[in-house]
Amino acid sequence: MRIEDKLAINNYAIDAQVHVSVNKDACQSCERRSCLYVCPAGCYSLIEGHITYSYEGCLECGSCFIACDEGAVELNFPRGGLGICYQYG
Repeated sequence: MRIEDKLAINNYAIDAQVHVSVNKDACQSCERRSCLYVCPAGCYSLIEGHITYSYEGCLECGSCFIACDEGAVELNFPRGGLGICYQYG
């Protein structure tokens, strides 16, 4: 089974409050852009030279927070009962 297939069966209760924020100014000076490569869910994208983030499919693993050398990623967990539910994945 491909990783995309496994991710597709996870159950999400998406929180309206964003739990990951990205400092776009710090991203502009970043050359490594490690967030594009370490996020197992592919939440980070490079669009027209700018890094964008979509929190709705976040696995809450913290890889982006750990890998960011610029300190541009602020990670909090969703409120109780919200976010990803791994029992289905």
